[in-house]
Amino acid sequence: MKREIVKALREAGEGYVSGSALCERLGVSRQAVWKCISGLKEDGYQIESVSGKGYRLKKGRDRLYGPDILSRLPEDCLCRKVQCFEEIDSTNTRMKQLAELGEEQGSLLVSERQTAGRGRRGRTWRSEAESGIYMTLLLRPELPPAKVPAITLLAALALTKAIQEVCGVEAQIKWPNDVVIAKKKICGILTEMSSEENYVHYVAVGIGINVNTESFPEELCDRATSIRIQTGKKTNRNELAAAVIKHLCADYERFEMEQDFSVFVPEYNRVLANCDQQVKVYYGTVDDAKEENIDIGIARGIDRDGALLVELDTGVKKIVSGEVSVRGMYGYL
Repeated sequence: MKREIVKALREAGEGYVSGSALCERLGVSRQAVWKCISGLKEDGYQIESVSGKGYRLKKGRDRLYGPDILSRLPEDCLCRKVQCFEEIDSTNTRMKQLAELGEEQGSLLVSERQTAGRGRRGRTWRSEAESGIYMTLLLRPELPPAKVPAITLLAALALTKAIQEVCGVEAQIKWPNDVVIAKKKICGILTEMSSEENYVHYVAVGIGINVNTESFPEELCDRATSIRIQTGKKTNRNELAAAVIKHLCADYERFEMEQDFSVFVPEYNRVLANCDQQVKVYYGTVDDAKEENIDIGIARGIDRDGALLVELDTGVKKIVSGEVSVRGMYGYL
């Protein structure tokens, strides 16, 4: 009910929504509406009540909030359940625990802050409170395990579309799992799977976005940024989170139905950073890479399986995500 009331109040803008209109819309009593409005106020929403006029949303909560995110999703969206936390160790860790207990596909965990956020290869993810989006979507795909890595690419693609839609700024993808603006990272994706040889139990798609962060430690300034730093304005995090999930769920359902990633390749390559530019491919960690473990070539986009195609002197080589990093010739990009 909170989802529908938040949606109705937001749609009304500066106007009022009468209690009777909410009762009719929701099919409940005035008492039920009043209780729900009281609950929203306790959650931090500033709602004005005027006799004879009804209710008006004065100011949305500058917090991540499940009913708000849900109210922005299409009715047929795969995501039907959102749980928000003030603090959590890791949304991926918690979601995997829930998945083992039978949590349904489409469930989303969101947290204001993570105390043990993780990135690719076990790296820590800086989770500053009340400025970013840290969330994990649970999927139970009817796909062979070999096709699951493409979901990470779909998540990155969904992020670029959502950022353009909500923030009006163009983002790119640094293969395989980083989203960048102005050649600096604003988002990381960590996809974790539980599977058997020919069967996928579940996939936890973890996404961390630097949204309203105003500054970074000096050691990160050369490769990390936020949407706020790049646009000069704050972004509604509930709106952005919903847009990401909307695009991801739509593309995921199409991919699951067709079981063919090739339909997304042209769209992906249009936003692929370093496409048709010279890159270094590191086999192993970048810091420890030896000369014999580095290839230099021209990135030519991805193939139908999501592998990066790099043109070397000896021919085109398919680079598969794993213990591999791709960098520009003179830095992160």
